[in-house]
Amino acid sequence: MEVTAVKEHCSRLPGASSKLYGPPSNVLVYYVGGRKFAYFKTSEPEQWRFSICTAPERFLELTDVPGIKPARYMARFRWVTIVAVGAVPADYLQELIRWSYAKALSSLSKRQQSAIAAGRPDERPGI
Repeated sequence: MEVTAVKEHCSRLPGASSKLYGPPSNVLVYYVGGRKFAYFKTSEPEQWRFSICTAPERFLELTDVPGIKPARYMARFRWVTIVAVGAVPADYLQELIRWSYAKALSSLSKRQQSAIAAGRPDERPGI
């Protein structure tokens, strides 16, 4: 899966939005209802490294895989960084993204979840 395909996949999830942050952070962050579920680093030397939240039991499993490492500053919250998205099978990467998205969505109120499911983005908080 290429970087553009991953970006499209993240953008197509219900209620997903993105925001590009410039220096000094240089990240493209994907949100659902104001909750972060994925991000890309946009500057060198780590350009297009992709980070997502994982389940506690999968964190250790994933960090043992070559090319996947604990995310800088976010590892304590069980975020991992995928160094090259093209090296991870597409279906597996999509599963990981969906889990991270579902985790962020589940942290929202039931009202916000219902609004996003119904396609009413005006009822979710702004970013």
